[in-house]
Amino acid sequence: MRFAPDREQQDMAATLRDLLADAGTARIARSWADGESAPWWEVWHQLAELGVTGLTVPPDRGGLGLGAVEMVLCLDQLGYAALPGPLVESLAFLPRLVPESPWLAELAEGQSVGTAVVAEHVPRALDADQAGAVFRSDGEEVRRLSGFRLQRAESVDPARRLFTVEHATAEPVAAADPGAAFDHGVLGCAAYLLGLGRRMLDTATEHVTQRHQFGRPVGEFQAVKHHLANVLLELEFARPLVWGACLSVDGPRGPRDVSAAKLAAGEAARTAARTALQVHGAIGYTAEHDLHLWLTKATALRTAWGTPAWHRARVARALATDTAPIGA
Repeated sequence: MRFAPDREQQDMAATLRDLLADAGTARIARSWADGESAPWWEVWHQLAELGVTGLTVPPDRGGLGLGAVEMVLCLDQLGYAALPGPLVESLAFLPRLVPESPWLAELAEGQSVGTAVVAEHVPRALDADQAGAVFRSDGEEVRRLSGFRLQRAESVDPARRLFTVEHATAEPVAAADPGAAFDHGVLGCAAYLLGLGRRMLDTATEHVTQRHQFGRPVGEFQAVKHHLANVLLELEFARPLVWGACLSVDGPRGPRDVSAAKLAAGEAARTAARTALQVHGAIGYTAEHDLHLWLTKATALRTAWGTPAWHRARVARALATDTAPIGA
């Protein structure tokens, strides 16, 4: 293990976590799903004041120019809060895809968000109706779309508002490295899933501590404790893979390592979702319960930015020619 957040990075994550806890993100997610965007933009502007919106934007575009470590720490916290919006696109993918775009200055200032369609893996643009810039990435070719018409598509998570995009014009833009940008998007999605999983574990643990049966907290029963311990193990096995991928994402083993991180984080979040649903007596199925927000987002993101089967095959192909341990 070669990565651990330093004091400054830990403080950054703690500050972000406090801000999101005070913001009431469950309420914001519901209003966002209903098309009421004002509460979300209020939080986005607060994130801009912290520098989060310009985290990975180059300094000559008004950003902080920080790297994968800070990006992962922030998306982990945003996942813990289940804040909706095109966060992976704006904070992880686009600053890496189009680092010379003048639009990035608007992103860094918190005045805009961006979204994208990525060939094969991201067929619909997330929250395109709120985005100041919509890009399309087809292999090495990247274009900025304009004059577009949007058609809302269904999503298992109502707060993930997906759109098919028909456009009048598509202006070619200079792209740094579409492949590397995609890997940063995958890594950002893995970090968000890790935060989601941890939040569902915390929620489930709090519930079984407070609920009593036969005069004892439900969490004292061994069968319940074992389920929660299994969730914790999966999350703690996934976390080093996500952190390790921060160090290798821009190297020759980056594609393999981010796929392994996405796989582990996605499966850990799914286990957390199933367990939280079970210990809550399935009340998380109802949209009125906050757990529903985390469950549906974990389900949707498990197959976003590449399906588990696609990432599993990618890891297998890499290990066929390079047997170096993942995360080494």
